[in-house]
Amino acid sequence: MAEVLLNEDCMRLISQFEKLTGAGSRDCVIDDRNNRIIFVINPGEMGLAIGKSGASIKKAMDTMGKKIEVVEYANTPEQFLRNCFLPAKVTAIEFEGEGDSQIAHVEVRDEDRGLAIGKEGKNIFKAKKLAQRQHNISDVLLVNNQAE
Repeated sequence: MAEVLLNEDCMRLISQFEKLTGAGSRDCVIDDRNNRIIFVINPGEMGLAIGKSGASIKKAMDTMGKKIEVVEYANTPEQFLRNCFLPAKVTAIEFEGEGDSQIAHVEVRDEDRGLAIGKEGKNIFKAKKLAQRQHNISDVLLVNNQAE
């Protein structure tokens, strides 16, 4: 697994996020292009991170002054990618290549394609960045549903 190096800003943000929500975070990406912070939270702590009716995550957004997105960590690259694309429904994932040059081909339902890409590609950017940091996957490609 790739070792994630956190800079001082990320460590400070993770600490702040954990204090505000009670959810443990193992990674943080500051995405200035989309004015957001993405946290990779510990498995099973999504409820804590979001809070009742979104109260925890809203408090964190207000305090940090940016939009916050959370992705639940998973030990397997396949499950982690599924989590990255939520709420879009991933129908299949195939991996090509080995080691540092591994590429994930992700298939989503046709009706979820726009959701998986996101406005100006921000969701696919998030999946690529996090998959690289957490599971050493060099690229994530959305493929068309072949069952047409």
